[in-house]
Order: sequence, then structure tokens, then C-alpha cells
Amino acid sequence: MANLNRRLFSKIANSLLMGASSMGMRTPLAQPISNKPVKVVVPYSPGGGTDVIGRSLLQNMSGLMGQAFILDNKPGAGTVIGTDYVAKSEPDGKTLLLTSSAVSINASLIKNLPYNTLRDLAPIARICEGPNVIVVRADSPFLSIGDVIRSAKEKPGALSYASSGNGSAVHLAGELFKLMSGIQIQHIPYKGAGPAYTDLLGGQVDMLIGTAGGVHKFVQTGRMRALGVTSAERSKAYPGVPTVGETLRGFVAQVWYAVYAPKGTPLDLINTLNEFTRKAVSIPAYQTTLESDGLVASVNSPVEMALFMKAEVERWQKVVQQANISID
Repeated sequence: MANLNRRLFSKIANSLLMGASSMGMRTPLAQPISNKPVKVVVPYSPGGGTDVIGRSLLQNMSGLMGQAFILDNKPGAGTVIGTDYVAKSEPDGKTLLLTSSAVSINASLIKNLPYNTLRDLAPIARICEGPNVIVVRADSPFLSIGDVIRSAKEKPGALSYASSGNGSAVHLAGELFKLMSGIQIQHIPYKGAGPAYTDLLGGQVDMLIGTAGGVHKFVQTGRMRALGVTSAERSKAYPGVPTVGETLRGFVAQVWYAVYAPKGTPLDLINTLNEFTRKAVSIPAYQTTLESDGLVASVNSPVEMALFMKAEVERWQKVVQQANISID
């Protein structure tokens, strides 16, 4: 396995180097990328979590690099429209993508994508990560993840869980939970998180998988009970709440956010952007913004992100296939 990982690491590293070969290997940029603002596309509507995270990051990037960065919302088709726009942009560093882990899920969930996720996007860096949370009503008889699994095995198909939509990251987390635990729970998709919260609190569904930021106020005020976080480690935003993996060994379904450039972007430019992204992420004000959504800063190198992305695409592809998920 170690030899396989080393070969894969070398293969991806070489592909990144080939993308820059036509420009030659140069030292990191000492001047701004452009005399015009760098456009950073967020494939979501204004005001959402990705939008807030992006604006905070780009403010830091602008100050650090002496280069204007502007956020450009291009929502639609489950992030496909904005992602495709960047994938087909010139690889000159003037157009970037800031998106969520949905980009790795869509690679297998959406048929006939107009781009190849692993081929057409050059990773710059992951910028943060965090858990989803499995919650129930405060008066639910379920006090733990183990309680849910035992009940579901006693009465297959009797329980239900809500998500913010079919094909969403929280939906995929729920399907992974079902596959790994060997249980049958009915998925109830909603058009957004708000209606899902309402029906959980109203007793129409038994449990819900939501974002850490989205359900936090309900847990804090005692209206919902958090049974488990889907991250590899416990979350500071949910003190005392165990990970799902403490009951279901190996279970991880984290949300993460990352920055990409179009394929063929010069390697020195990718590395420069990674360097300043690291600095921007380390600024306390940005980390405070993350904490409000239950996220933590998490930065990696371009090659590490390429490896991580490949693994995520393959992992969610298996879930989509095994659970027979389709949104077309």
C-alpha cells in the first residue's frame, strides 16, 4: 500500500508539473497576478456558507498579495454552472474556483458533466473542513448513535432521516451511514434545510443530518439533541458529542472547502497562490468566521489536495453506486 501511494503521489505530481511545462519553472511571483482583479467563482447563491467563508478569505488574500480578489457568485445546476465556467477559463490565474466537497460528489452523481473533475481542475489548497451532525428532537427516545442502529435493525425501514436535498452532502453522509451500519432508514429529502428542520421539530421525521453551523442554534437552545458528528475527530463546536466513528468504526463524512484553478495553470502560480492561501487561512479573523459554522482551518499543498480529491471522488462514487443514488 505504501508503494502504491508513493507511485500515485509521483504520478499526480508529474501531471501538475506537465501542466506548467510550457511556461517553464520560475521563482514565485514578486508582482501581482494581474492589474485587474482576480475573479474567484463561488458556485452558490450569495449569503450562503461558502459565500461567507470565501469573502473572509479573499479579503485576507487581497491584503497579503496587494492584488484585488473579487468573489463572483455563479449558482445553478448543483454547482455545475460555476464549476464549468472555471474549468473552461484561461489558465492564467485570473479566474479561480472556491467550492465545497460537493465537487467530489458531483463527479459521479451527475451524469454527463461538461467537465472532468479530476482532469480539468488544478487544486490550489483546501482551506477548511468540518463535520455534519446527526440530530434528533430533544424528546426523542434516541440518546446515541447506537440506539438508532439498534432500533433500525429491530424494525427495518421504520425510521426516517431528513436532509436538505437529494444528492446533497448530508444525503450522501446518510447513505454512507446506512451502508456501513447495514440498516434500512428511509431518506426524506427537502428543498433546503429550513423545511427539514421544521419537520424534524414537528415530529414528521425521526432524525436529521445537517451542517454543523445550521443545526448549532437548535442544539444550543435544547430543541435538538446531537447524537454524533461525522468528522474523524470530535468538534469543539459540539463539546461532549462523540463522533459517529466511535460507534461505527471508520465512518467519516466531513465537509470541506477548497480553491482550484483551471487545468494548465503554471505550477509556479499555483504554488504562489497556495503560499498566500496558507497565510490568509492563518489570520485569526478568518478562523473566527469558520468557528461560527463549526469549521476549522485545514490547509494542504496542491499535490496533497490532488491526492485527497482523487480519494474523495472514488469514495463517493462507491456510495452513489451502492446506494443507487441518482438525481437525473
